[in-house]
Amino acid sequence: MNVLLLGGTTEASAVARALAGDPTIRAVLSLAGRTRAPVLPEIPARVGGFGGVDGLVRYLWEHSVEVLVDATHPFATQMSRNAQAAAERTGVRRLVVLRPEWQREPGDAWSEVADMRQAAAALGTQPRRVFLTVGQQELAPFASVPWHDYVIRSVDAPEAAALPPRARCIVARGPFEVEAERRLLEQHAIDVLVTKNSGGTATVAKLTAARALRLPVVIVARPAPVAGPTVVGAAAAMAWLRHHAATSAARGV
Repeated sequence: MNVLLLGGTTEASAVARALAGDPTIRAVLSLAGRTRAPVLPEIPARVGGFGGVDGLVRYLWEHSVEVLVDATHPFATQMSRNAQAAAERTGVRRLVVLRPEWQREPGDAWSEVADMRQAAAALGTQPRRVFLTVGQQELAPFASVPWHDYVIRSVDAPEAAALPPRARCIVARGPFEVEAERRLLEQHAIDVLVTKNSGGTATVAKLTAARALRLPVVIVARPAPVAGPTVVGAAAAMAWLRHHAATSAARGV
């Protein structure tokens, strides 16, 4: 069974590792290419966009893809919409792999906002030291509130032109430990954390550390997922794929 796995997440990497040892499924991992040095699994991989819905449709046809697995980031809404449209046009089965959202816990001081512009506005008019962990593509709105000091963490260093004034960058890739996150917040005298509700375990430690230090968190709400067959986590995705592969083999497809 030919599978195209749209990745870039911890869940996608876990699915790819499992598929590497499965002789019944031939899979290709597709990455958007926004990370300069992605960690690649032991299955074939491609890096870069498809050229919109039409390009993805061509790829699905040309490679006889039978199942399209959307394990992209919860905030990668455009790619998910393209995957939905391409699957509908080609008749390819599509599976969405979700990760649970982070949930507010006792002691959390969250301010939930709808987007990055609201996140920037929520920082207020008094200068603050901000730990900004929203991804390098989402920095522009913070240039409109230049009186804050920013500590920006990203897998890759953002372009200098993309940075708000008074910013310094930390280049690091998760997973992160709670004690290390707490030390970082204390060493930089952080007043407030800004993040997206991405969910998962790789970066949740910053929220635990902020809770322990009683720091406020501005958190951008997750967009609604694109409709379609959905599972939660890599294990459920693999169970779905193996069941589908076995069913297809039994039918002689």
